[in-house]
Amino acid sequence: MLARSSCAMGPNDAVFSYAPVLWLTGLPGAGKTTLAHALATVLMARGFRAMVLGGDVLRQGLSRDLGFSARDRYENVRRVSEVAAILARTGQITVVALISPLATMRNQAREVIGERFRQVYVKAGLEVCEARDSKGLYRKARRGELPDFTGVSVHCEPPLNPDLVVDTGARTVNECVTQLRIFVEREFANIGTTRASARKLLRRQAV
Repeated sequence: MLARSSCAMGPNDAVFSYAPVLWLTGLPGAGKTTLAHALATVLMARGFRAMVLGGDVLRQGLSRDLGFSARDRYENVRRVSEVAAILARTGQITVVALISPLATMRNQAREVIGERFRQVYVKAGLEVCEARDSKGLYRKARRGELPDFTGVSVHCEPPLNPDLVVDTGARTVNECVTQLRIFVEREFANIGTTRASARKLLRRQAV
């Protein structure tokens, strides 16, 4: 199933004993998936391994048997959390883009992933997300054609104390990605920031 997610690797793929999991949460259309893939590309250019676990793609494979009831959403979060934890333990920086609308769902993810977990609130107002909705999902939800749709019939609880807030309603994609990259470097400075440090670490591990 992992092959159905997006993996970005640089020419000097660096593997670290400790790697972060960035859990991007927010409304549909807030920009979670866009930012996740853009961040992975930036990390790739810096020589790191990065895996994106996107909700839409995972529901085509790993969670294709799940719907959008509260019970199924909790199970989806559990599965994604377990995969993210495994990837992080192998040294890959893992970026999760998942609505995970309730605080209890995100707390569940934190418990599974542990101290590597960082919660990122991708902030955008409902009106902004609806304006971006090229697939017309919000319109379908408001017509009652999509039950259990977050932001319309399902409440989305903004994180009270996220590790980072990225406001896509006020900033460009590039500005948001830069903010995320700086956050990763500051929070997880021990994983290094350059290809040179990565190669040095790998040489030590090979001895």
